[in-house]
Amino acid sequence: MSVLVEFSMTPLDKGPSVSRYVSRSIDIVDKSGLPYRLNAMGTILEGQWQECMDIVTRCYERMSADCERITCSIKVDYRRDHSGRLEAKAKRVEEILGRPLKRE
Repeated sequence: MSVLVEFSMTPLDKGPSVSRYVSRSIDIVDKSGLPYRLNAMGTILEGQWQECMDIVTRCYERMSADCERITCSIKVDYRRDHSGRLEAKAKRVEEILGRPLKRE
């Protein structure tokens, strides 16, 4: 039993390039040990609800330490009877189409 959590968190008060701030969140995600995928628009985590939300909270706390305004979007996909969906969902679509797709 697991959730996929896709989130994107960005400071709005740091100018047009925010890579420096977003990188700190990615460091938290990477060190968490949870499976994740980074893409151009956000990050997808796979794990139990509380452990995923704890990571999102830690990212928020780190960013809010020196950012006055932050936007965050979170999307959650819960499925009781499956895990390992971070890879399985994309593989299933590739099976249906009969070809590999571009993935980050």
